[in-house]
Amino acid sequence: MTTPEALISKFQVTKLLKQDQNGRRITLLGTIDEQQGILTAERAAFATESLEVIRAFHAALTRINNLGDNDIYRWYLASSNGDTTEATDTDLQHDLKLNLIWPCTEQHIKKYSDQQLRMVTETPEIYKSQVRPYMQAKREEGRLNWVFNILEGRTEQEDVIMRDSGHGPEDAFLMLPDLNWDRKTLNSLHLLALVHRRDIWSLRDLRKSHVPWLKYLRQRVLEATVSMYPGLEQDQLKLYVHYQPTYYHFHIHVVNVMLEAGATQATGKAFGLENLISQLETMTGGEDASMADVSLTYYLGEASELWTDIFAPLKAKQ
Repeated sequence: MTTPEALISKFQVTKLLKQDQNGRRITLLGTIDEQQGILTAERAAFATESLEVIRAFHAALTRINNLGDNDIYRWYLASSNGDTTEATDTDLQHDLKLNLIWPCTEQHIKKYSDQQLRMVTETPEIYKSQVRPYMQAKREEGRLNWVFNILEGRTEQEDVIMRDSGHGPEDAFLMLPDLNWDRKTLNSLHLLALVHRRDIWSLRDLRKSHVPWLKYLRQRVLEATVSMYPGLEQDQLKLYVHYQPTYYHFHIHVVNVMLEAGATQATGKAFGLENLISQLETMTGGEDASMADVSLTYYLGEASELWTDIFAPLKAKQ
């Protein structure tokens, strides 16, 4: 049986998919046992002038330490210093955070490849007639298996930092580190709050009647985070929701306000939780007034299915 650490050395690099975060992160396409996978590595800066240089970097990875895995997702700490013959454990500090997706799909490759972005406006009509059916199709493909594994206690239980049963099943949620966080640098803290209820796929499903629940969720998330990490205070935390999200099961991102505001926190991607609560509170109509009834403007990559299958054809008809 292959150990999680051994997968990294078996990874055969075939292509550079993307370089971002000011050169500190690279995403590689490769294979393990003839199945495609995606490996992301982050450090101060990467040399990417040729595929040979990239392969030399990969060959030099040592001290690979498995942080966890769930379904096709795995994450590690590693050292980029290949020569460890005379070094001690004290000398060899992990200087890389690795994320491995294996086996990966064609959709993963598109998502992690460099691509042009487009701003789109999703009206209530477009959402209900085209985007909502797209969401349902993705949920039915098994894309949420790893989420349900966590919620149902099958995987990553050692990483769960807080469980809250609330006042009943609809209030329950848990918190754990985001796979992009190294789990030690507070300035780059990034946590996820996963709700147990399955009727809310995205912020589009939020209704005015959910305001008390969202306020409860916000307060408990803040309290749990500062309790787990005493070096932080509540006003040093930012809570937001993605739209479009990576997966269609409602979750909240919790980050240190000092975390570099990259694409995942940008306008057109991140919607502040407090602003969402305020918008719901001030909506006209009864308790069923919903985020499904407003137009949302956000960005998409040209390789995304939402662009190629929905918004590009709509643009062509204008």
